[in-house]
Amino acid sequence: MSQELSIEKTIRVRFHECDPLQIVWHGNYLKYFEEARESFGLEHGISYEHVKINGYATPVVQSSCEHKLPLKYGDECVVKAIFENTRTAKMIFRYEIYLAEKLVCTGKTVQVFTDMDSNLILVNPTFYSEWKEKMGLRDE
Repeated sequence: MSQELSIEKTIRVRFHECDPLQIVWHGNYLKYFEEARESFGLEHGISYEHVKINGYATPVVQSSCEHKLPLKYGDECVVKAIFENTRTAKMIFRYEIYLAEKLVCTGKTVQVFTDMDSNLILVNPTFYSEWKEKMGLRDE
């Protein structure tokens, strides 16, 4: 890959995301990943709307999350979404969540391309290949 494409999104932990001990419920970390991934798409020109306009969807088929430290109500954290280039017809993102520069959580998601009838697409759609070329990403 010729360059790393990423985005950082600041998120303040909201009350409804916490358990009775005011610690973020584990499932909400995937929502934080989604918020960062959506911001990535908007900033780098590969938003969900862009994918849809081109006749595709990108469902998540794999996700992982490794917790290192807890987040609590009111914490302001930074979620970093990092695009991982691949030759295959997939969108892979790695995530890092930081609280005051301490690594709180890491994760990964894998999305595949389907047509609007949910049929799996095994080759990179033209618009995606063009986007990767425009972003300076090379298939190695």
